[in-house]
Amino acid sequence: MSQKSNLAKNASFLMIAAMISKIIGLLYKSPLSSIMGSVGMGYMSLAQNAYMILLMIASFSIPQAVSKLISERIELRDYKNAQKIFRGAMIYAVIVGGAAALFCFLGADLIIPSNQANAKLALQILAPTIFMSGIVGVLRGYFQAYRNMMPTSISQILEQIFNAAASILAAWLLVKYFADETEESIGKWGAAGSTIGTTVGVVIALLFMLFVYAMNRKRISRRISRDRAHREEPYSEIFRLIILIVSPIILSSFIYNVNGYLNGVLFSEVLGRQGKNAEVLSGLYAEYATYFMTIINIPLTLSSAAPTSMIPEVAASYVTGNKRETRRRINQTLQMSMFISIPCAVGLAVLGHPIVSLLYRSTDGTAGILLMLGSFTIILNGISNTSNAVLQAIGKPKIPMITAAVALVVDVAAVLGMLFFTDLGVYSLLIAMVIYSVVICVLNDLAVKKYLNYRNPWKKAYLYPLVASIPMGGAAAGVYYGLYALFPSNFICLAVSIMLAAMVFFIVYLAVSRPSRKDLQVLPGGNILYKVGRKLHLC
Repeated sequence: MSQKSNLAKNASFLMIAAMISKIIGLLYKSPLSSIMGSVGMGYMSLAQNAYMILLMIASFSIPQAVSKLISERIELRDYKNAQKIFRGAMIYAVIVGGAAALFCFLGADLIIPSNQANAKLALQILAPTIFMSGIVGVLRGYFQAYRNMMPTSISQILEQIFNAAASILAAWLLVKYFADETEESIGKWGAAGSTIGTTVGVVIALLFMLFVYAMNRKRISRRISRDRAHREEPYSEIFRLIILIVSPIILSSFIYNVNGYLNGVLFSEVLGRQGKNAEVLSGLYAEYATYFMTIINIPLTLSSAAPTSMIPEVAASYVTGNKRETRRRINQTLQMSMFISIPCAVGLAVLGHPIVSLLYRSTDGTAGILLMLGSFTIILNGISNTSNAVLQAIGKPKIPMITAAVALVVDVAAVLGMLFFTDLGVYSLLIAMVIYSVVICVLNDLAVKKYLNYRNPWKKAYLYPLVASIPMGGAAAGVYYGLYALFPSNFICLAVSIMLAAMVFFIVYLAVSRPSRKDLQVLPGGNILYKVGRKLHLC
């Protein structure tokens, strides 16, 4: 396992894996929607949101926490204690993950709103997944600490492939053999089948990561045996360290993401008590949580690959006192994140309706409007993901937890106010999402500036991608709607407009930024961009 620092390369591995995984996730939800309808998709979304909350408590941020703790020791060549942290983190994941899995299975009634009880079975099926995900997370974090993102990337792709195949098959079988003709019954059993696929995917990921660890075990043992310079810390100290570092990171991630679950519960409960039909609410919630969020999570996941890769890099430079290198790594990360986030936000804003219509035939059009109005939250989340990762890497994990808690209070107050006093309905969730993201961005940015004397690279990170995205968006809309008037094929018109829009973005980006080879090397595919720019005399 090489320790060589290569942020762009590692982020590229994770971005490619994320892109493949999210495209698979996007595509398989279309046949799922056909099998179980919007009501079933709503049940599935509610169950998965609750599952994600428990997963966050048990294991969601363990890869980042483990990679930070172990990478610090690797930088100091303290291999004995790096391995002890790995073993301690594994014990932590088994205990906490086991407890969360039991609560998921036995306490499903306490988590799922009473008027959405058909989502309970889907949540209970996810219980073993919570337990196994913690173990997978520790293994992924271990290899990330050694700057090796390949095992994580491959395991994510395998997980999503098997998840998609098993979800469709299990949903179809359960609906065929257990559901009656009612929409509620089809939705219940379809949602349950879809979560079986999630469990199958995690099992495959776990088997793969165990195989990778077994292949590297001899090399790991040799490295530990050669470390005679460091005293092994007692397990009491290891567990104290894990709890002090891992717990705030997990709590901050929990608070950072719990708003989606809480907003869904408030949406169902408040409007349900106002007399709205439960199935109608489930269908509307599917428009937001399944259709809109599934699409918007693709660029969010891609842009979060850079912060994930950055954590061991920044932790290693910060622990040695090199703040200049720390700031340089942050600049690279932010530049990568915005290079993806800004054009994706503009592209989804202008092509939101045709994209949703192509992917989800059961949509009533609400998701397309949500995508047009809310795509700019991709930029806000990209910024906050980076600042969260920075604060965790420099040993300030409590700050993201506090800022997320403040944002959560504001979010809940905004949702309740809009649900009780306006007729915005599902659009209340979108507005609350925007408010939440803004609060996180502002508070985290203040903290990063305080501890690192950090200044945002406005021109490289924000201005150049934004300037390039404006003509890109105009080209995308003009080509799509112009072609559609002549040749009304949604798929063909989208494919042509997206390809041409991407070309416009890259050409304008190169023209306005006039980057050097070094500037482009921090971006995914930077060497290819540089060659294109040289041929066009733009570099």
